[in-house]
Amino acid sequence: MSNEPITLTAGDAEATVLPGNGGRIGGLRVGGTELLRQGERYGCFPMVPWCGRIRDGRFSDGAVVHQMPLNSPPHAIHGTARDAAWRTARVTADEAVITYDLVDPWPYPGRVTQVVALAEDRLTLSMSVETYESSFPAQIGWHPWFNRTLDGTGVEIAFDPAWQEERGDDHLPTGNRVEPKPGPWDDCFGMPDGVDVTLTWPGLLELKVTSREQWAVVYDEQEAAVCVEPQTGPPNGLNTLPRLVTPLEPLEATTTWSWRRP
Repeated sequence: MSNEPITLTAGDAEATVLPGNGGRIGGLRVGGTELLRQGERYGCFPMVPWCGRIRDGRFSDGAVVHQMPLNSPPHAIHGTARDAAWRTARVTADEAVITYDLVDPWPYPGRVTQVVALAEDRLTLSMSVETYESSFPAQIGWHPWFNRTLDGTGVEIAFDPAWQEERGDDHLPTGNRVEPKPGPWDDCFGMPDGVDVTLTWPGLLELKVTSREQWAVVYDEQEAAVCVEPQTGPPNGLNTLPRLVTPLEPLEATTTWSWRRP
């Protein structure tokens, strides 16, 4: 199938999936209101096969050191899949399945599958990385850009993490866990019971970002949007907390955005 834009509908919710632009969610409209920042770099893109920054673009797999392109010098950031065209595998009125085959510069063969499922009150994103060849470290995450302001109303962010990853001058976790600090943030937080962050536009909409994963980066340093990024490990996690993809065990993750109106 092609990689043309896909529109999913459920009740008064409508989501646009853009396989040809990095497999991202290009828009999510609820009752006609667009929740995601618009633009070819925005919406919500998948972070795979790693999340956030890799220190100096280098990670080790055993004795072998791999170098990724420094697309955010001096680091490599957010994986390779967001810069690629995905393929559409299956579409119904409220669900799309898209795939991406890992290629250079990523050194291992594998396939990424993303399922986008829309309901009247939620959007569920599921992703898996699988291989039929050698095992390799990987991460899965999502990077949504939620509009800071909806219909003139600014967002409020609420969450209760167990810790905050101390951020070094190089924007990477130092390895120390500290008490969560007040924003603004471009920081990684640990939530051992699962990611649970609530965005509220008072009087308009409450949206919860949840995941069984234990890590989330919260970024709210821009005027236009705020980001809540569930992921399978912290930034630089290919080096510090790798998750292995094996022929017997894919890496899988899911996040759900659920909303309600007053």
